[in-house]
Amino acid sequence: MDAVIIAAGYGSRLASLSPSKPLTPVCGVPLIEIGIRQAAAAGITRVVVVTGHKADDVEAFLADLSRRVAVAIEPVRVADWSKPNGYSVMAGASRCAGDYLLMMADHMFDSAILGALSKVGSETRDVTLGIDRQTESPLIDPDDATWVKTDANGFISAIGKTIPEWDAVDCGAFLATPRLAEAIAAAIDVGKSGSLSDGMQWLADRGRAATCDIGNAWWMDVDDPRALSLAEELAPRYLTAAFAAG
Repeated sequence: MDAVIIAAGYGSRLASLSPSKPLTPVCGVPLIEIGIRQAAAAGITRVVVVTGHKADDVEAFLADLSRRVAVAIEPVRVADWSKPNGYSVMAGASRCAGDYLLMMADHMFDSAILGALSKVGSETRDVTLGIDRQTESPLIDPDDATWVKTDANGFISAIGKTIPEWDAVDCGAFLATPRLAEAIAAAIDVGKSGSLSDGMQWLADRGRAATCDIGNAWWMDVDDPRALSLAEELAPRYLTAAFAAG
């Protein structure tokens, strides 16, 4: 199975520490390398990385990394990386023939999360989001989190940063079908901004957005200096293979 990693944005909250968010090191290993190694550990054999800000630097790093890991890495640039992240999803999906794992470059995941997601596809769903029901975890930034409200069957009823009620948090990993990119495009056509959440809500409104509860598996969003400090303390404990390889 392929994976798509979104790595195009500016990363303003980490800019004081690193000029490129995907190349920001955690204990010496860049975030994008951690993500690719964890994807490979989950059985992914090809990774499409969507680049934008500092694309030359990121793509040069990926060319070197592809020689060090047993996974094919294909960069694809977005024309305007300032646009919402749904445009990056559409660009990455255009390089995939079927279903794919979708990951955010600034998130780190236990490979068990990615492995579980890769196995949950069915005809009843067009996208499956990894969710964490431990919404008060100290590792979650409540001001930046994307919240999720689920129905009785575990499907998404609402998703976004400002929804009034939630029972889970989006952990930044998805099993996507080609319908996700189509949903983002459809949301843009009716005036939405083009965010990934717009496409997710489009599918949720049609009963096609499922969830996969990650249980106690470990993940982190590394989006600011505080989170980076925590990641350097905790990630080597939970993602041992990625750091041993790096």
